[in-house]
Amino acid sequence: MTKLFLRLRRPALGLLTAAMLGLCGLVGAAAPAGAMVIDPSLPDPAAEARAIELSKGLRCLVCQNQSIEDSNAELARDLRRIVRERIAAGDDNETVKAYLVARYGDWVLLKPPFKGLTLILWLAPVALLTGALALAGTVYRRRPEAVAPVPLSPDEQARVASLTHDPAASGPTKS
Repeated sequence: MTKLFLRLRRPALGLLTAAMLGLCGLVGAAAPAGAMVIDPSLPDPAAEARAIELSKGLRCLVCQNQSIEDSNAELARDLRRIVRERIAAGDDNETVKAYLVARYGDWVLLKPPFKGLTLILWLAPVALLTGALALAGTVYRRRPEAVAPVPLSPDEQARVASLTHDPAASGPTKS
C-alpha cells in the first residue's frame, strides 16, 4: 500500500518542486540588485585620488561612523559629489574641509580637531574610564572582609554525627 501511495505521489512532488523553483526564480529576478551606485570620477587621476583620500576622512552624517567613501547613503553620495566639484574647481583639501565644516560642523570630520567645542568628544572616554575605575575601587574597598568560620564545639560535632549517622565521626567502634 505504501509503495502504491509513493508511486502515485511522485509525479505530484516533481510538479510541486518545479513550481516552487519557478516561483523562486521569478522572485529573484524581480528583486533589485542592490549594487552600489558608482560616482562619476574626475578626469585627472591625481585629482580623483585626492577626492577619494579626502572622502575617507569625512563622516557620513546618516551612517555616523562610516566615511562618505564607504557609505551608500544618498547624503554620502551628495557629499562625494560636492568634494569632487570643489576639487575640480581648484580648491585644496583644507578649503574643501573648511567648506564642509562650515555647512555641517565639526561632526562631518571623522577626526574632529581638539578645541573647546570638541573637548567633550576627546575627554569623555577618558573621564568615563577614570570614573568606572574609581567606582570599582570604591566598591572593592568597601566590601566586607571574609570572617573565618568558628569551629564546632564537641557537643555540636556529636550532634552532627548523630544526625548524619556517620560512625567514623562518633569515634572508634568495637568489632
